[in-house]
Amino acid sequence: MTNSLPVIKNKLNGRFRTRLGLITTVLGFIIFLVGAEPSLFGLDRSPVIGFVQIAVFLVGLGFICLGGYISLAALWNGVQKSIIADVGQRLVATGYMIAVGSGMADLFGFGSQQYPLLPRFGQWQAIGVMVGQLVIAVGFLMLIPYKKPSIERTEPTILESD
Repeated sequence: MTNSLPVIKNKLNGRFRTRLGLITTVLGFIIFLVGAEPSLFGLDRSPVIGFVQIAVFLVGLGFICLGGYISLAALWNGVQKSIIADVGQRLVATGYMIAVGSGMADLFGFGSQQYPLLPRFGQWQAIGVMVGQLVIAVGFLMLIPYKKPSIERTEPTILESD
């Protein structure tokens, strides 16, 4: 089955989606901050980063990815995306999965704190989440619709002197 849906270019639709994406991104950043630094909001109850904090900042990171994708996809506004943008979209999803896999490694059973011990966010998990965030950032950069400079060919002008 072919994708034969009409592409509708609408300036208002692009603005709405851009704003919706930015609102989602800011909401995700606030949720991310609640998970990563709960002391900023007076919610710090433990000296270590536990399961709930990890889950909250990963949910926030998910909202950041979703909002960023909505905003950057709105910039294309009816124009077919390039292959680079498609790869960028997949890199955002892959980076998020790297971050989730690294952050939840103890719960999945391949982290440094195996089951009888309480899960905690260690150094290797932090490095894994940062690598995931780096992959997400590269994906977002690839989603930006860069415009090619238009090269206009003009005939050389011959100036006549009197």
